Amino acid sequence: MKNAILELNDLSISVQSKKLETRLVNQLCFDLKEGETLAIVGESGSGKSLSSLALMGLLPKTLTLSSGTLQLMGKSLNLNSELEMQKIRGNDVAMIFQEPMTALTPVLSIGEQLMEGILHHQKIGYSAAKTLAVDMLRKARISDPEKRMKQFPHELSGGMRQRVMIAMALACRPKILIADEPTTALDVTVQAQILALMKSLQQQFGTSIILVTHDMGVVAEMADRVLVMCQGESVETGLVSDVLINPRHPYTQKLLKCLPVLGKTNDTQTVNPITPSKSPLLDVQNLVVRFDIANGLFRRVKSRVHAVENVDLSIQVGETLALVGESGSGKSTLGRAILNLTSIESGSVIFDGREIAGLPANQMRSLRRDIQMIFQDPMASLNPRHKVKALVSEPMKIFYKLSNAQRMTKTIELLERVGLKESDMHRYPHEFSGGQRQRICIARAISTEPKIIVADECVSALDVSVQAQILDLLKELQEEKNISFLFISHDLAVVERVSHRIAVMTQGQIVESGNTDAVLQNAQHAYTRQLISAVPNPDPTQNRLSNNTVTNSEPLSPIRPLNYRPPRHHKSVIDGDHHHWIIESEEHRTSRSISIDALSN
Repeated sequence: MKNAILELNDLSISVQSKKLETRLVNQLCFDLKEGETLAIVGESGSGKSLSSLALMGLLPKTLTLSSGTLQLMGKSLNLNSELEMQKIRGNDVAMIFQEPMTALTPVLSIGEQLMEGILHHQKIGYSAAKTLAVDMLRKARISDPEKRMKQFPHELSGGMRQRVMIAMALACRPKILIADEPTTALDVTVQAQILALMKSLQQQFGTSIILVTHDMGVVAEMADRVLVMCQGESVETGLVSDVLINPRHPYTQKLLKCLPVLGKTNDTQTVNPITPSKSPLLDVQNLVVRFDIANGLFRRVKSRVHAVENVDLSIQVGETLALVGESGSGKSTLGRAILNLTSIESGSVIFDGREIAGLPANQMRSLRRDIQMIFQDPMASLNPRHKVKALVSEPMKIFYKLSNAQRMTKTIELLERVGLKESDMHRYPHEFSGGQRQRICIARAISTEPKIIVADECVSALDVSVQAQILDLLKELQEEKNISFLFISHDLAVVERVSHRIAVMTQGQIVESGNTDAVLQNAQHAYTRQLISAVPNPDPTQNRLSNNTVTNSEPLSPIRPLNYRPPRHHKSVIDGDHHHWIIESEEHRTSRSISIDALSN
C-alpha cells in the first residue's frame, strides 16, 4: 500500500455575520496517496471548492479557518500561516482553476506568466526558464509553443487556455495538483482532451491529483477514490468502482440519477411526439452570416469570419430542435441571427409566415413578444440593480397594457410556475443560486407567452441535479403552452432528453440532422460520432481515456480570405426520411450529412 502524501484532519471553515457563525465546511477529513487521483464531488455550495482553496492558503478574508491540521509528506503545516503556504504553493502543491480566463492575467503574455512561477521557485536563469516553459507547453500538447509564448490569453481558445493553466501548474513538478472544476465550462470534446492530458502528465510525473467536480462521468474516467460532499460535510467515500456502482448515501444516489447518460434515457424522460404541419413555425433558408476582419494601419478588410454558411432549418409548432456542436461552430451566432440580433449577409428567416430577416428595430419590436431567448449566463443577463419583480414584469409592461396590480399578480404566478416563491420577487439576482437565477430568466421569457424560445446553452453551467430540474421545467412548459424551442447545446446526453430532432453544426454548417433517435443511434458523420464518443459515462468500466479513443485535434479556424468560395452542397441519396448530401470542400474531401428538413418532407 502506498503512503499518504497528504493528510487533512478536522477542516472547518465558517463565515461570521451579525454575531452568527455559519459553518460552510464541517470537520472534513481525507488523505491522498502517491500517484492517486481523489475526486471531491458535490453540488455548488457543498464546500468542495472552499476546501481546495484552504489547502492552498487562498481562502477569502471574509471566511475563517475554524480548525484543521494538514500534513504534507510527513511535515505538519499551519494553514493560517501565509509564510508557510507561500513556500509550498506552486512548488509542492499547485492548482488549476475553473475559469482560466479570469485566472490568467490579460495584460501579460503566456510566456511571462508561465516563467514567473518557474523563476520564483527554481534556482535557474532566464534562458533555462524559457526553455522549460516552452517544453511544458509542448508536453501540454500545445502546437507551436514558441509562438504561443508571445501570445496573450484572449488570443487562445478556451481549451488552449486550460492547457496553459495545466502547463503552469506542473512546471515546477508539484507533488500534488488540485484541479477545481477544470472542464466544467468546456465542450465535451475539449473536456475529453483535457482529461486525457491530465491523465498522461500524471503518469509522466507521478503527480497526485485532487479533482474537484460535480460530474460523476468525469469522476468515473479520472479518479481512483471519490469523496462525496453535501452541505459542507463528507457523506460518502470509497473506491470509484464501489461508490458509483453501489452508492449507499441518498445524496450520492440522487447525483447519479440526475446525470444524463447517452442512450439510457427512459420513457418518462423523453419528449412527446408531435404531428408536423404543412408550414413550419420557423423556416430558415440559405442563411449566411459573415464578419469582416480589418487589419493594418488603414483598417483594410483582408479576411472574413464565416460564422454561418448556407444553413437551412425548420421548427414545427410545439417542437424542440436541438442545435449541437462545439464552441465556435456557429450555434449561438445562428440563434442570434434568427432573432435579428446579428446582421445576416444573405438568406431568409420566415417566422409564422412572415419574413423577419433584416427587419428594422421598430418592426421587430412587436415580434419580440413571440420570440424570446434564454441566455447561457443568467447572472450576466439579469440587471443586478433591479429586484426580481421588476425583471420579470418588465416584458409585460412593454407588450401588454396591464395595471401594476395585474402585473404583480402575473409575476407571482410566473415565479410559482418555475418553482420560486412569492417572497423571492423582493430579492436581487445575487441573492439566488445559479439554478434559481436561470428559473427567473425562464419566468421572464415566458411572461409574454412566446411561440418560440431560443435557449442558448441554458443548462451547461449548472449542477446535474439543477440541470435536470430546468430540463423538466422546459418540457412541462412546452406541453402546457405548446412552445417551440431551438435548444442550443454541446452535450448530446442533455439534448436527448428534450429534443424531437437534432441538427449537428460545425464550421458554420449543419453536417447532420434528423430525428433524435436516428441521429444518436445511427450517426453518419464523423463529427457527430466524435461528439457522441466524448460524452462522459459514469460507468467506471467504460473508461475511454484508457482506450485511446480521445482525439487531440483543434477545431479549424473559421477565418477565410476574401476570395474564398464556400463548398457546394450536392444532394446525393434519399434514404427513408433522411436526405443525404455530399459536401465538396476546398480540399476535395467529402462528408455525408442529413437534411434538416427530413421531418417536414
